[in-house]
Amino acid sequence: MGEGVDPTQMCQTLVDKVAQSKQLMAITDPDLLVLFEDWFEELEDEVTSLNEKHGPLEASELAKRIGLSLRGARFLLSKLERAKKL
Repeated sequence: MGEGVDPTQMCQTLVDKVAQSKQLMAITDPDLLVLFEDWFEELEDEVTSLNEKHGPLEASELAKRIGLSLRGARFLLSKLERAKKL
């Protein structure tokens, strides 16, 4: 692992996020999840369209253009890059 990376902390963070996700799914109305997924797909389409028109955008520029937080823009870019959509 890279210098300064604590694998134990990384694993704990992942476990915490999975637990949080399961909790949210347990209390969230399934219809609401469908709406969220639809909205997220629309965001992905918007980002890929912007990428095609303007070339790769930095997370800060993307956040301004589509009204997301910087953290949200980073997440979305990372997700699309992993899926090889960018």
